[in-house]
Amino acid sequence: MRLHLFLIFIFFCTTVLAWNKEDHEIFDLVSAIEASEGKGTTFYSWLNVPSTASTSEIAKAYRKLSMQLHPDKNPGNKKIAERFARLGVVSAILRNPASRKSYDFFYKNGVPKWRGTGYYYSRFRPGLGTVLTFLIVLSSGVQYLIQHSNYKRDLKRIEAVVREARLAAWGPKMIPIEGQRKVKVNLGGRQRYDEDGNSIGGKTIDMVVSGDAVYILDPDGDMHPVDSSTAVPPTIRQTWFIVQVLSVYSWSLNKVKGTPTEVQPTDDHEFDDGYDSTATGSEQAGSGTVTPQEDVVGGNRKPATKAGGKRRKAVRKR
Repeated sequence: MRLHLFLIFIFFCTTVLAWNKEDHEIFDLVSAIEASEGKGTTFYSWLNVPSTASTSEIAKAYRKLSMQLHPDKNPGNKKIAERFARLGVVSAILRNPASRKSYDFFYKNGVPKWRGTGYYYSRFRPGLGTVLTFLIVLSSGVQYLIQHSNYKRDLKRIEAVVREARLAAWGPKMIPIEGQRKVKVNLGGRQRYDEDGNSIGGKTIDMVVSGDAVYILDPDGDMHPVDSSTAVPPTIRQTWFIVQVLSVYSWSLNKVKGTPTEVQPTDDHEFDDGYDSTATGSEQAGSGTVTPQEDVVGGNRKPATKAGGKRRKAVRKR
């Protein structure tokens, strides 16, 4: 399937790059003729000759039609001059073997709907604001799609962890039991060895199964629920441009109100960042979603300390 898509992409790129300036002129001329003479009008049908007509037949048909469309014979018609000039271009294309061959290709296969970015850029000449708007919308849309993909992947991973915890607690028959049961769940990852030198397939975490609910058990005894709410759903608000706009708005609002941002001192603590090569893309920086990590839930990371510092007492004016 991927090979087919790749070949189609290569064919599309080759076709777009093969269109030259003369082809673009033919595209414009075809669109203009259909707009003025009617939908489906071709060079041949406008001259009232078959597609197999000889050069002399095309020249004879051109002279006949040009006499009808001559501006001197149609005074007061503002569009007749454009049609007359367009007819001359059509005649020149069909009487030139190379240009007629190019037109015949599009005449038989149809004029493409998408004519390449270069074609549209040269016709419409978008300004800097239009280009920036397009890039912002495109990049934000791609980021949103990545967030959505990561969210789906996180949900599948959470379902797998919950299933493994219930399987360890309830047994192969998956019959729920009353009360709480503490189990160890293997999250996979790199192969490790225990204190006795036995091979362990991956990192394990302590979990608690209580009824249908599943929790991650921290070394300090705190339990954190594991369900679909653990994964962060994608939102337009979390795309980079909206985040920047809201950040600037918040900064401007605080500056207008005269409330300076005060940074409180914090205690310096070193901790293991828990990075693992098996981490999914959603768990790495910038993905927009957070799921349980092996090192975090395993207790290797030290708990973060809250921002501290002594609060200053207000000095009363005398």
